[in-house]
Amino acid sequence: MPDVFAGLDLRLPVVMGIINVTPDSFSDGGETFAHDAAVERGWQMVADGAKILDVGGESTRPGAAAVSVAEEIDRVVPVIDGLRGSGVVISIDTRHARVMAAAVAAGAGVVNDVSALTGDDKSLEVACELGVPVILMHMQGTPENMQRAPSYENAPDEVHAYLADRVNACVTAGFRADQIAVDPGIGFGKTQDHNLEILNRIEIFHDLAGPIVLGVSRKSFIGRLAGADDPHNRVPGSIAAAVLARQKGVQIFRVHDVPETVQALAVADAIVQAGR
Repeated sequence: MPDVFAGLDLRLPVVMGIINVTPDSFSDGGETFAHDAAVERGWQMVADGAKILDVGGESTRPGAAAVSVAEEIDRVVPVIDGLRGSGVVISIDTRHARVMAAAVAAGAGVVNDVSALTGDDKSLEVACELGVPVILMHMQGTPENMQRAPSYENAPDEVHAYLADRVNACVTAGFRADQIAVDPGIGFGKTQDHNLEILNRIEIFHDLAGPIVLGVSRKSFIGRLAGADDPHNRVPGSIAAAVLARQKGVQIFRVHDVPETVQALAVADAIVQAGR
């Protein structure tokens, strides 16, 4: 497994804090839509132990409608600029090549694309030219339709095959393997059973280039399993999934609740290390 991604030491768990500069994200829609609130949230996440701040200006919740590229840029660039001195890596969560370029120019150091650089016909070329690491996520369908009728014969294997293909496309385009992380896309075009099957076998993604990124924080399948309708009440279930994934070697955790996740992963790692 790789030891470094985007300059970060992967021997320790890396927590990526989510900053949604949107009015309609599923878990915290509107909480950090205002520029000052988003920047303040980011700086607090750094103080709480986040090593990456993931800034997004387009909601990708199930059923979400797309926003214009110009509006997405207007949302994210001022926030990235306000976080440039935070001392951590900033990633841009986007499907659009022009947003990637504007965000990297503003100070972002990672591109995190839920469409694995397929959502925009220029994304692969532009991301490669930018020279920054990328996170490739699996999604069946689009945010608008992904949860209507997701279907797989074997979800873990099919997601693995898709991501392997996208990694190969990136390497062919000019990326180094150590610039590529993969995210199986929990909740993106998947039923509860699909999510659980992938989490149960998440270690299979270790043979794909760089680290595994996991985003389970506050997701609806946790709410259904735990009887927690309010996303804010899904923190314990989110942490449980993160700790179990860490036992399978997952390195990067995309979360809303930074201090709780940092503490849980630190304790889990310490227990494992004590037995070695």
